[in-house]
Amino acid sequence: MGKGKNFRRFILLWLGEFISSVGGGLTSFGLGVYVFRMTGSAADMAMISLLAFLPTLLLSVPAGVLADRMDRRLLMMAGDGCSALGLIYILICLADGSASLPQIYIGVSISAVFSSLLDPAYKATISELLTKEEYAKASGLVSIAGSARYLISPVLAGMLLAVADIRLLLFIDILTFALTVICTGIVRKGIEHSSRKETGTPFLPEMKAGWQAITEKKGILVLVIMSSFMTLSMGTIQVLSEPMILDFADSATLGAAETICACGMLVSGVLLGIRGMQKNYVRALGFSLCLAGIAMVAFGARDNLVQICIAGFSFFGMLPVANCCLDYLVRVNIREELQGRAWGLIGFLSQIGYIVAYGSAGHAADSFAKYLAVSTGRGSGYIIMIFGVFLSALAVVVCSLRSIRQLEEGIS
Repeated sequence: MGKGKNFRRFILLWLGEFISSVGGGLTSFGLGVYVFRMTGSAADMAMISLLAFLPTLLLSVPAGVLADRMDRRLLMMAGDGCSALGLIYILICLADGSASLPQIYIGVSISAVFSSLLDPAYKATISELLTKEEYAKASGLVSIAGSARYLISPVLAGMLLAVADIRLLLFIDILTFALTVICTGIVRKGIEHSSRKETGTPFLPEMKAGWQAITEKKGILVLVIMSSFMTLSMGTIQVLSEPMILDFADSATLGAAETICACGMLVSGVLLGIRGMQKNYVRALGFSLCLAGIAMVAFGARDNLVQICIAGFSFFGMLPVANCCLDYLVRVNIREELQGRAWGLIGFLSQIGYIVAYGSAGHAADSFAKYLAVSTGRGSGYIIMIFGVFLSALAVVVCSLRSIRQLEEGIS
């Protein structure tokens, strides 16, 4: 198989995931607005995000085992296709004019359970299709697809909701699942199928093999832990930026500021997709995370919208670079036959940071504000600054470790 042909197959696979990301963003935005209008409760609205996220986290490890046991493209097609069932269920419930909260929660959960099959199989497929030299470009493009739900979907969903209701958004999302399945099917048809077979080995030993894959080299485990602190930092900004900005501005300004900040991921992802990276991954990782931490400090320092937007853009612009370096250093140091179960575990461990942030950052900001006798918004800013200092210091320490440098030194 030619290198160029395999990269074109990856592009087709990526295109399907990009379309699916936009569709998922439409549903997420639309259901959030629908529930908030119905109940007026931010907690009910937040529950949708939690139910959409938890299954992916909890099932990522067994999904990784399946990715090493089964045809990965077939697994992706099953995950995407069956995810539509949850949305179809909600549409059926809406046939009478409205859907209850439990019905929406059930539909979101069904969709999320099947979506959990995708990520380990998708990442392991990238390792199968591409050469080491193409990994960095692929990582940049994957970052673009992931940011599409934050950049494109909210604006598009807002426009569609002005002329239609939630049912149109759900229908469009269902169509994107169909397009994604078609793209994946075309890629599957064009490549040789692996001889991967059901071995009869129980899940637990195979999960243990995935754990051994990421602990075989100490540096890999350190990077996985580092990635969990990245998601902790991202989750902290996501949770606390809203009360911080709403402390001195309106919701329209908040929406505009969030879009500008998220554009940093798009710009950085595009540049990585075009130019890629060929060397100095450890140095780039330390530099990008150190700058991300400094940007967090600037983000929370003052109630100044221009400074917040510049700092937020810089913070999110550093994340694709850091993710590219982490992805490359881990990917090339894990054997191909263990990639699925390894990425399942890595996905689980790295995303624990989100759960910690969602569960504790708000309480920490409230407590800090009360202790210092300042507003909740200013307390949120101080917590963001504290996490920024910690992230920068951690980046400097981690990237100076011998075990991390050895991951790159061993790459031929």
